[in-house]
Amino acid sequence: MPFFYFKAILLCLIVGSLLGILFNSLAWGVVLVLGGLLGWHYHQLNQLSQWLEQNSDSEMPEGFGVWSNIFNDIDRLQTRHAQSQAQLKAIFRRMQKSSTALKEGVVMLDAQGNLDWWNAAAKRLLGLKRSENQGDVITDLISHPRFSRYFLNRNYTDPLELPSPLNRNISLQISITEIGKNDRLLIVRDITLLHKLEVMRQDFIGNVSHEIKTPLTVIQGYLEAFLEQTAHLQGPMQKGMEEMLYQAKRMDNLVNDLLMLSRLEIDSQRENETQIDLNQLLSNIQKDAKDLAQQQNKRQEIFLDINQPATIIGSEKEIFSAFSNLAYNAVRYTPDGGKIEFRWWADKKGGHFSVIDDGIGIASQHLTRLTERFYRVDDSRSTASGGTGLGLAIVKHVLLRHDASLEIHSCPGKGSTFSCHFPKRLTTDEIQSGQKEA
Repeated sequence: MPFFYFKAILLCLIVGSLLGILFNSLAWGVVLVLGGLLGWHYHQLNQLSQWLEQNSDSEMPEGFGVWSNIFNDIDRLQTRHAQSQAQLKAIFRRMQKSSTALKEGVVMLDAQGNLDWWNAAAKRLLGLKRSENQGDVITDLISHPRFSRYFLNRNYTDPLELPSPLNRNISLQISITEIGKNDRLLIVRDITLLHKLEVMRQDFIGNVSHEIKTPLTVIQGYLEAFLEQTAHLQGPMQKGMEEMLYQAKRMDNLVNDLLMLSRLEIDSQRENETQIDLNQLLSNIQKDAKDLAQQQNKRQEIFLDINQPATIIGSEKEIFSAFSNLAYNAVRYTPDGGKIEFRWWADKKGGHFSVIDDGIGIASQHLTRLTERFYRVDDSRSTASGGTGLGLAIVKHVLLRHDASLEIHSCPGKGSTFSCHFPKRLTTDEIQSGQKEA
């Protein structure tokens, strides 16, 4: 093909030379022919420009030589592009039809959190209107504070449960997945029935626990009274009474934990929120942990590392319950002569509390299930330790109510570390800066 173009140019030069000889001016003859060639190319270029400006259905202009190849190549590219567009439109239509059949609401958000697209279920569950809400910010439409924190924190590991913005009697579960470059896909499910069943379960546990509490208190009181009269009890009778009292106290602890867990699940608000003096609270927990170790005849070294005055905002009763559960577990599962450390520190990420021991440790396959109710790593050792199996479930719920998280690291035979991470806005530095601004 390049040889063909060379011959065409050579032919033009020959024709120009002949015209130049004919008119006694070789240069003007060549210029005249080359000008005509340039004008022809300009005409072809103009045809190409007009064709590209028109729609793809217009007739392709006729060309010659190199322009014919250019027109054919562009026509093939346009045909491929049209086919690709048709395929994409067909896929998008199928996706829209499929999403319309979904019971879950699907909402596509851009990098700024603005609404791009949603399906019919999202319209029904969230009350979205295509003409009014296109381009709106999702946090303006779902204005619940917990959703705003969930959306802005960008930690979407666990779904969020909220009442519907249209009807508070409808419970929604919202999960978010990041796609592309900071775009997000929001999935909404109606879990009203599951929520009602969960409330029924919680009410049942709470009511049964309350009913059991009274007879247990009576039984425990009488057993303690009988045991005070040890002089009138024979050996087997006294042993039986002591065993019954031990089991009654164990059941009482279980009922107390069930009531605590039930209250944490039902009540979404932190009660009696105050500034907690962690120095005093952790000192009390250290003392109680040493008493527990002494009761179990364990000579353990229990340290407290808290260098500066520390304060945190929250429910003191709940924080004490969470921290003490972690501390008492460390005492129960650390053998005689072991070392346990309670540590509090703050940094730019927030406040952190860790319980570190060199006890028996936990195998990795159990770590993800430790916060489940009544989950036992080893039934025999859990029963012997006097634990209820609800301690870590209580810790998890307390931390969730304080927007905090639990992190667990453990290795069999080397010990465990349980860490609670609190957001910076609840810690000492944030409190002091807020007081200075005021």
